Amino acid sequence: MKTGILLTNLGTPDEPTKSALRRYLSEFLSDPRVVDPPNKLVWWLALHWVILNIRPKKSALNYAKIWDSFGPGSPLLNLTQQQLAGVEGILQQQHTELEFALGMRYGNPSISVALNKLKDKACEKIIVLPLYPQYSKTTTLSTLDAINSTLATWSKQPELVFIEHYYQNKHYIQALNNAIREYQAEHGVADKLLISFHGIPQRYVDNGDVYYQHCLQTADLLASSLNLTKDQWQLSFQSIFGREEWTKPYTKDTLESFAHAGVNSVQVVCPGFSADCLETLEEIDDENRGYFINAGGKVFGYIPALNARQDHIDALIDIISEHL
Repeated sequence: MKTGILLTNLGTPDEPTKSALRRYLSEFLSDPRVVDPPNKLVWWLALHWVILNIRPKKSALNYAKIWDSFGPGSPLLNLTQQQLAGVEGILQQQHTELEFALGMRYGNPSISVALNKLKDKACEKIIVLPLYPQYSKTTTLSTLDAINSTLATWSKQPELVFIEHYYQNKHYIQALNNAIREYQAEHGVADKLLISFHGIPQRYVDNGDVYYQHCLQTADLLASSLNLTKDQWQLSFQSIFGREEWTKPYTKDTLESFAHAGVNSVQVVCPGFSADCLETLEEIDDENRGYFINAGGKVFGYIPALNARQDHIDALIDIISEHL
């Protein structure tokens, strides 16, 4: 029996242009798992008459800053391809009858294309690993929606294993620990370590999304592994969108409060991002660096995502291997 291994991530525009960003953002912001407004008609009008006419140009400029950072094209796509190649290279040596594919929730290559690739290889079992360590309905469950939508068109259903999260995996936590210690061995230890996650609307948490709790537990596990005291680190949430309240404290506000309180140096790590992307390379290492420095901070350091580090590849293999 052939088994397919499908790695998924959020997605990326095809190029850093206004037209490509308009297509990408239209798909992303039309997902009801991502944006679930109280008034859907008002949101639809705002999206198509305002947001998709204004935001793509600005987003394209931001993507252009990071494009080709890890080889030609999108950093997220390049890094996820490297992750898949690393996982495949080792698992192919350990197991027979495995096939591998990569799918993005939005943009290309799509989850549907990836699943059909595995179908064409006669995979009777498919293991899906969304590269979101912390579960959220906005990301993980949305991925499952896309998978179920494609599988519903198949006459023969494969055995499906869907890995919902891995925030507690010891190899994942250790890889984060290693990345931080290696960075600090080269750059020194900052006054504060800021552990920043992508935010979601607080309303989603109030309605039962466990993402916030998973982030808290990840941060606690990581701080514990580093033997940090409570005054040496802080949790925060970035990438706020819209006017409603999101999970707090906000990364921007936290960095500015650090600087105002006399914290001279800060290092930021983003454990929720398995690969560097717009939210880490442009938003954290550029935009939020500016917030800290402009508020009076002296030294800002961004600790890269786990990307295709070997200890990260090993962690992903460990997570997948539990289901082989």
